[in-house]
Amino acid sequence: MSELAENLSQRTASTLRKMILEDQIYQFGDKLPNENELSMQMGVSRTTMREAIRILNVEGILTVRRGAGTFVSNQLNQYASGGIDVGDFSKMKVTLRDLYEARMIFEPEAAALACRRATEEEISQILKLGEQCQKHLQENPQGSQRIASESAFHGAILHASHNEFLSRFMPMLTETIQKTFTLNLNLDVVAEDAYKDHILIMKFLEKRDAEAMKSAVTIHLHHAMWNEQLK
Repeated sequence: MSELAENLSQRTASTLRKMILEDQIYQFGDKLPNENELSMQMGVSRTTMREAIRILNVEGILTVRRGAGTFVSNQLNQYASGGIDVGDFSKMKVTLRDLYEARMIFEPEAAALACRRATEEEISQILKLGEQCQKHLQENPQGSQRIASESAFHGAILHASHNEFLSRFMPMLTETIQKTFTLNLNLDVVAEDAYKDHILIMKFLEKRDAEAMKSAVTIHLHHAMWNEQLK
């Protein structure tokens, strides 16, 4: 895939993600229009739309059912008896600190599980997403492509844990990244630390070193909290 097509797919995925998680044009459990119709609506090619859907499928936001179509993942909807809608954090009165603290609880463990359970194909895809994220961190650390690529990278690790409950926290991860950019505090420093942290995360994933991976993700989240002055 060319760089231009790759960037367009990321932008399309970002737009579709916003339509689902923020604008709620498509509700959890809804079936999306077919690929041809959706690509026409968004003014992109079917190839671009197919790649955008694949990105959101990796993140756990969309579910592709062979022969049935593409659906907004209803597994993200209600995850606890308290009725908390994981996909609706934008309307919940949660702070960025709340989100990072929650991620500190589950994400390092999920990353360790990914090291143990991910298929070789999944690891290859995660590393590819990681390299894309690194590229956007260097080129434009405050750009929308960087936000989308970082969400896709971390979301793919979460998905590779092969734990259905943990996969439901993908909207929390996305909301944390979006809130970080909205706050607009020390973003260059955040990007610099993130770039270094991602190198270790990808290295330990490739080596399937679960304990080292767990530590690397923990440090990555601590760096973000320090840089956002949440400590």
